[in-house]
Amino acid sequence: QVQLVESGGGLVQPGGSLRLSCAASGRDFSLYVMDWYRRTPGTERELVARITPGSDTNYADVVKGRFTISRDNAENMLFLQMNSLKPEDTAVYYCHAVHSLTRLERWGRGTQVTVSS
Repeated sequence: QVQLVESGGGLVQPGGSLRLSCAASGRDFSLYVMDWYRRTPGTERELVARITPGSDTNYADVVKGRFTISRDNAENMLFLQMNSLKPEDTAVYYCHAVHSLTRLERWGRGTQVTVSS
């Protein structure tokens, strides 16, 4: 079972960039579908980006062309490169893992991203 810890959040001006990281401990990281979700107060978590064990990716329409998800299976790491950030990207960002065979899932505790001038 993996444990997930996010880092890299912070305050950035509109148009700026941040790179989020998710460190996974445990076995079989390469077998997990990995996601980034985000949530703003009073809303449900929304899927931002997904990467499969085979490194296929997909993105929410609102972040396409601005965000890039990637993974390093050798280091058990997941990343989200966020460029051209907008105030509406302000949210808590969560790392999420689903084992591709057992469907076991795990959540990280989240990292705050604030886009403001």
